[in-house]
Amino acid sequence: MSASQAATAERIEAELTGPLGALGLDVEAVEITPAGKRRVLRIAVDKDGGVTLDDVAAATRTVNEVLDDSDVMGEQPYTLEVTSRGVDRPLTLPRHWRRNESRLVKVSLHEGGDLTGRITSSDDDAVTLEVDGTQRELAYADVKKALVQIEFNRKSED
Repeated sequence: MSASQAATAERIEAELTGPLGALGLDVEAVEITPAGKRRVLRIAVDKDGGVTLDDVAAATRTVNEVLDDSDVMGEQPYTLEVTSRGVDRPLTLPRHWRRNESRLVKVSLHEGGDLTGRITSSDDDAVTLEVDGTQRELAYADVKKALVQIEFNRKSED
């Protein structure tokens, strides 16, 4: 994304944070990519408990209203895509850890090395992972990158 696209994305995020927050949604990402003579504006949203199709529909209506009342996208045509946050996005904020409690994550540490564990709890500063049966607390500042791992055969706790 160019510097002007990044500035536009930041402005869009700032304009959408309040209206989407009123729906209980957080703006997780705003991306603008060229697609021929058009642009694709992709907005990822999330909330506690996960995003439903109804949430995406409501978010899309709200985003359209905000952008229609704004000049932020200029005159050039664009295609709007509103999506949920996807599991392939790194966990970077305390709310990401909270929303993925009980999920398996792979963590790369700033000091080097990786570990894989299940999120048992988290707060504003740190996460506790169960790693090989042992509880391990990690400060977010020590985490270089963290990704949720897909589990196809996980047994339900019910």
